[in-house]
Amino acid sequence: MEQHEDKGFCQADDAWWSGRLHELWRAADRAQDVTGLADPLYDMLLRMPGVLAVVGTRWSGGLLHNLRSATPAEPTLSFVEFEQDFGDAAAAGAPEGDPTVTVHEVPDLDGAMPHVQVLAAAGARSVALCAVSMGQDGWASFMVGTADRDTVDATLRARLKQVAEVAMVTDRRITARREDELRQVSDAFLAEASLQMDSSLDVEKTVRRVARTAVPAVAEGCVLHLRLSGGLTPVAFSHVDAGEQRWLGEIAAEDRWLTDLLEHVLHRGEGLVLQGAALAGGPFGPASSGTGRAVQALSVNPLKARGRSLGTLTFLYHRVDIAEVTSRFLADLAGRAALAVDTSTLYEQRRQHVISLQRYLLPRELPRIPGLALSSAYAVGDVSLDVGGDFYDAVPGAQGGVTLLVGDVCGRGAEAAALTGLARHTLRTLLADGSTPEHALGRLNRALLREGTSRFVTALVAVLVSDGKGFRLRYWSAGHPAPLVRRADGTVEELTAHGDLLGVLEEIEYGSGSEHVAPGDALVLFTDGVTEARAADGTFFESCLRDAVRRQGAGEAEGFAERLAAAAVEFRAAGADDIAVLVAQAEAVA
Repeated sequence: MEQHEDKGFCQADDAWWSGRLHELWRAADRAQDVTGLADPLYDMLLRMPGVLAVVGTRWSGGLLHNLRSATPAEPTLSFVEFEQDFGDAAAAGAPEGDPTVTVHEVPDLDGAMPHVQVLAAAGARSVALCAVSMGQDGWASFMVGTADRDTVDATLRARLKQVAEVAMVTDRRITARREDELRQVSDAFLAEASLQMDSSLDVEKTVRRVARTAVPAVAEGCVLHLRLSGGLTPVAFSHVDAGEQRWLGEIAAEDRWLTDLLEHVLHRGEGLVLQGAALAGGPFGPASSGTGRAVQALSVNPLKARGRSLGTLTFLYHRVDIAEVTSRFLADLAGRAALAVDTSTLYEQRRQHVISLQRYLLPRELPRIPGLALSSAYAVGDVSLDVGGDFYDAVPGAQGGVTLLVGDVCGRGAEAAALTGLARHTLRTLLADGSTPEHALGRLNRALLREGTSRFVTALVAVLVSDGKGFRLRYWSAGHPAPLVRRADGTVEELTAHGDLLGVLEEIEYGSGSEHVAPGDALVLFTDGVTEARAADGTFFESCLRDAVRRQGAGEAEGFAERLAAAAVEFRAAGADDIAVLVAQAEAVA
């Protein structure tokens, strides 16, 4: 094979290197962490002739965070965490300007440095080093150890620089992407937290919700203390690992170091971020034991409103760079939380407005239909949020019987309430005027598209007509949960129902079907707040819905819907969706 002059590398070597480098540049656009590229980067350098060791270090100032290394004898990448401060001597190696490669004799370097020890142990006498900036205030060095200086030729220098540049650029891209994602998450979290805090009269319930929302959106852990009875009391805490909830609760309530820190922040009146050596003496950071070792930084902000100190908001981070980014909005978050506590008495007035508006989105009463016992129930998922989007109605038929409808507008708030009113009244008006369910659903779909909203609507329309032996049932579904039929003997059947969502497509298809409802049978319609109610162990109510319908339908027909809704509410420990239930039970023959 043709050889390059003075390099000792063949064209095949160059082609292999160029191909691998191209692959890594492409991978850099998708990488979530520089660590994911470490193996191929180190492997590329290790394959070069005369290389005895490849070593990489990560620093911030004089603090060594970690060291990676590989040798021909041990090609599997070794990783060691340090968090050791080597002072000004180490900081002097930080890069200045564009990446450059320097060559050093290993015996001339500081033998106390871990990377020098690795190079010496591998038998390296010379080392080529390239330092690059990493993160906001950090840097990294990439080193290739050889037996002598002559081995560090132009090709080795160029390729070491290329590897360092791939790592540096990848880190910058990842950092920029994470900062953008964190800003979006932070803005969304701030808006959601503000909405929730502004909507609650119960201060402790509000702050518990903030803690749950913050993890893992903002940090790995969150603790909120309030000044109660003269002292700081933890009223909410949450950890990304559910198994560590108890540990965090004990730390929040009993740790003296943390309590002193919180009191200092309250006295100071300004937030702070602690990392590295500043965590010494406490339950967090590398010097601690157990779960606390993973916490690399924490932030504390005072809760103050109208000159009063109300408490503190603390976040725990497993990464220092995330702590630095999120700290920019924590003062705003803490201020909003404090203001919500101080103005919580406004909640009751708002709650009454919500109740009043919700009342107008539901029928005042259900019609009386010969041969049928109608019952309905509505349970608010979380009264501190806003008006929900669930609705139901019953429209008497001109020739007897009844048309039942149930639906759900996605989301909550003013827009959802407006669309709920539009959906319910459009369907009711058209069905009462004799329109077919298909026509009524189509008209509603076009009306939603004209509104230009980003929200969708699910709906189900069921027509019950007496046939002398019970009721003939026809139903049409637009993406709504399938209804159930509880037979008189206690068996429960699901009626297949699919169909497209309303407000999304110009042309839609409905799921439809027919069934017979005999005396004693009950048709059960509901919204997804029923199926998605979740127990503390993560189980959904959907898994036991049929059994609940069987059991709750065994009582009086008049309260069937109320009993089923109450069972779902009692079951759930999580889930903020409203619940709507509408039941039509054919009266048994006397």
